[in-house]
Amino acid sequence: MTSVVKMQEEQRKPNSERGGVVVLDFGGQYTQLIARRVREQQVFSAVLPCTSSIADIRKYEPSGLILSGGPSSAYDAGAPTCDHAVLAMGVPVLGICYGMHWITRTLGGKVEKAGRREYGSALLIVANGKAHGHGESQLFAGIPKSVRIWNSHGDHVVELPPGFHATGHTDNAVAATEDPVRKIYTVEFHPEVKHTDQGTEILRNFLFRVCKAEPKWSGAAFIEETTEAIRKKAGTGRVICALSGGVDSTVAAVLVHRAIGDRLTNIFVNTGLLRKNEFEETLEMLRKRLGLVVVGVDATDRFLKELEGITDPERKRKIIGNEFISVFAEQALALQHGEAHGEIEYLVQGTLYPDVIESVSVKGPSATIKSHHNVGGLPENMPFGLIEPLRDLFKDEVRRIGRELGLPGEILQKHPFPGPGLAVRLLGEITREHLVTLREADAVVVEEIRRAGLYEKVWQAFAVLLPVRSVGVMGDGRTYGLTVAVRVVESDDAMTADWVRLPGEVLERISTRIVNEVPGVTRVVYDISSKPPSTIEWE
Repeated sequence: MTSVVKMQEEQRKPNSERGGVVVLDFGGQYTQLIARRVREQQVFSAVLPCTSSIADIRKYEPSGLILSGGPSSAYDAGAPTCDHAVLAMGVPVLGICYGMHWITRTLGGKVEKAGRREYGSALLIVANGKAHGHGESQLFAGIPKSVRIWNSHGDHVVELPPGFHATGHTDNAVAATEDPVRKIYTVEFHPEVKHTDQGTEILRNFLFRVCKAEPKWSGAAFIEETTEAIRKKAGTGRVICALSGGVDSTVAAVLVHRAIGDRLTNIFVNTGLLRKNEFEETLEMLRKRLGLVVVGVDATDRFLKELEGITDPERKRKIIGNEFISVFAEQALALQHGEAHGEIEYLVQGTLYPDVIESVSVKGPSATIKSHHNVGGLPENMPFGLIEPLRDLFKDEVRRIGRELGLPGEILQKHPFPGPGLAVRLLGEITREHLVTLREADAVVVEEIRRAGLYEKVWQAFAVLLPVRSVGVMGDGRTYGLTVAVRVVESDDAMTADWVRLPGEVLERISTRIVNEVPGVTRVVYDISSKPPSTIEWE
């Protein structure tokens, strides 16, 4: 897990970060998922751009390298590349998908556009190495001879580089190769995704059989090393934190508080886009249960004024991001005038990796899906430096860190809530009247999910208000009311998600209550879209 508060003066990595695995990012959407699978084995992993220098890679003293997938074709002009010397560093290398294609071409093999592309499930046949004059593949040691795998590529290896032999194939293509002398391994499928059977075992083989990595990374090590990094970066100055009361920002705040104590002031902003009763209840919990210093700011009027007439979701996010920074800057100035401890230089955010990968191309040439208010929505000229101690983590990893820090269960089990709040769940123009409608409908959804004993079992459950009216009948009269969509998904990390097959009686109670209790709503629909192709939030 990368030491997420970067310091230019850093020379030597902490002990738990040395001897891990460096993942070179060629722009794949699942690059960080590879790193996360490595961390699950208690082996440190760092994600670096594919353009990183050998010197930067060597800083981690890696026991192995993994080259990620990516959206490009290795034979295209301008396709991403990395220093060819990574293949001669003397450490094992695993190329996944695009990484396989890049290694193949770089070492003298041939890659071509596939006559039949492979997307989704396929059957991998593991080659019998002894039958072909080779020893057993260390990568596939203990793996069944046929395995269900997950593909996502339109190119194939048609000629292997000198010294390589095939270790697996589908009915359509070579799917795995290796050069055991140089310890270079390649697979065309994605072992990091859960759709690949035995994927974890394949990665474990690479880590422990091939790389001889040591399982010495842990949540406790992350807390200790990140806390020390925050302490060094903040120096003797004061820091403010954008605190929302959700899991991410609360864990970030507790980490920073552990590092610098009362030099941290948390700011909780009521944007007017929060859920029902959330502002008051969250303030009380943060102050009384966690003992944090929290300033509550009611900025409802200014946020809603800036959002008047705005319907484009990207503009909504950027407006909200800019307005947040304005509020934080004003509060920082007020704190500085009231204190004798000097200037506030840093802003803490609970940014997670899914926010980052969907908003900007971070490590490699990945596609921007949407701007998150705390990443792509930030203004170009920031009055603060940023401290984002969770930036390379997934939600479930943050929850584990929170448990290590002793946070109460009601915080750790809280469903994710987007930074822009109800603005991205109210499609079209934002009005106070529609916000009231959405809050009431959302409260019904959450109450019924809790009543059914499902709240802790699903990832997210919420309501979306659509700019769609439809005819209804109430009290023998014609109505023309609003439509509410209900969204309930299950996920491990928010990178992928599936819609939950709610029991019919739960859906019926939700629909009946919303139509009866929320004025102006005459129709309720259930969202059965998965991610991908849809995102979890509607905007």
